[in-house]
Amino acid sequence: MLTRFLLVAAALYAGYGVTTPYLPAFLAERGLAPDAIALVLAAGQGIRLAAGPLAGRLADRLGAARGVLALCALLSAATALAYCLGHGFAALLLAGVAHAAATAPLAPLTDALALPAAAAGRFSYGLVRGTGSAAFIGGTLLAGALMAGFGRPALLVVGGAFFGLMALGALRLPAGATRAGPSAPPGLILRSPVFRRLVLVAALVIGSHAMHDAFAVIRWQAAGIGPGTISLLWAESVAAEVLVFTLAGPPLLDRLGPARALMLAAAAASFRWAVEAETTALQALAAIQALHGLTFALLHLACMRVLLASVPPTLAATAQTLYGTLGLGLATTLATLASGPLYGWAGPRAFWAMALLAALAVPLAGTLRQRRA
Repeated sequence: MLTRFLLVAAALYAGYGVTTPYLPAFLAERGLAPDAIALVLAAGQGIRLAAGPLAGRLADRLGAARGVLALCALLSAATALAYCLGHGFAALLLAGVAHAAATAPLAPLTDALALPAAAAGRFSYGLVRGTGSAAFIGGTLLAGALMAGFGRPALLVVGGAFFGLMALGALRLPAGATRAGPSAPPGLILRSPVFRRLVLVAALVIGSHAMHDAFAVIRWQAAGIGPGTISLLWAESVAAEVLVFTLAGPPLLDRLGPARALMLAAAAASFRWAVEAETTALQALAAIQALHGLTFALLHLACMRVLLASVPPTLAATAQTLYGTLGLGLATTLATLASGPLYGWAGPRAFWAMALLAALAVPLAGTLRQRRA
């Protein structure tokens, strides 16, 4: 069972790693102007906010999370290949929207299936998610080699192959919760104080990463830090993420419990952005990049444990997709939009706004109780 989940997670995140980072460059190569590229990407983000929850609801209503996941993975493969056939704005926009809609439910539905199996004692969920993070790194490295040898269209062909492999692997996963009797209404999740508070905590902490993701490299380059060092700083953060997912995170979560783990993640994020607001000293940057293991990986592990304990199994896919798309996706989009004007106005001191966002999550996380919705 563990091998099957590792295969699905590796194929999913390797597919993301091969396709996502270089998609804007592919669109530019196909002749799209910057404003058209932005429109294709923005349209994809918009459709993801609707497609994810819809797929999750369908999976719960039919009691067929495994089948919906396999179908979405297959559609992700087909739409990745459709990019290669597209020429001109209309065709690429259509391919982009279709691909975004197909890929939106993949990670949440995988989590919805993996968490109950992990809770049954078959394996550690963190190992599955950490394997996905490592596969993303492998995918980005593979992308560089593919571009050098075959050009950017090869990225979408190989990415489509990974998504196709995921579809085959998904069919061998456990079925998950099956629907017995009337389907539980999705409004039950949205009315749950635990779910609403959890989404808010995660949105504040994950949203606080937006300025770092958008402007950290710009800030570091302006301070004279070279590309090689910048690459090492990013690699350090991902390595810390994998370490916490696979080794350090699960026992730390067992010791602290979800509420205190979330408080620690939020406090670490607040400290991280406060340091980034004040200095670009290399030793300080190396120290705070290691905190990514807490600010992202530990946060994710704690949120998954709360969702597993507080959401009925027949609403697991709905809860995961609502959490991932309407919660985290929307929060990241809004925070990213705000980051540009803030950084333009305040420069590096704008990171204090992100520190404040994360700090607001600390007391909220302390009030979480894992009651069943």
